[in-house]
Amino acid sequence: MKFALRFLPAFVAIAARWVEWHERKILKNGVPLTPECLADAARMGVAEPEKIRLMRVAAIPVLNGRLVKLLARRIPEISANTVGLTLGYGIYIRSPWWADRHLIAHECVHTGQYERCGSASAFLTAYFTQCIKDGYPAAVMEQEAILRSADLR
Repeated sequence: MKFALRFLPAFVAIAARWVEWHERKILKNGVPLTPECLADAARMGVAEPEKIRLMRVAAIPVLNGRLVKLLARRIPEISANTVGLTLGYGIYIRSPWWADRHLIAHECVHTGQYERCGSASAFLTAYFTQCIKDGYPAAVMEQEAILRSADLR
């Protein structure tokens, strides 16, 4: 754990640029939320849900490199097989889950977390620190997304 945390600032510096690039791509080419999902996003804590765009993909793009492989050993759940990935206001959704309202709501909780953190770097630092220390599903930010989206009716 200490080893992964030691390299986290370097990883975050690289990953934040990757996140920002992909967010711009999704915002340019993605689709807005449906009215139902817009209402869900507001209930999930997103301050500006109208900014969110979704992009359907066959596989989630992943960042490559040594630092990523180091971190991936600590958080193996985040991979090309992940069903959704939030990058600020841009959200990738894998094709089989495209219409999954609960998944979209879950990812919107993460958008709200990006908003509260204020930047991709701040979000990534908090999120990955929690995942490394507590494990992916037990991380506070992940639990917030799981619990808030579970209450969706």
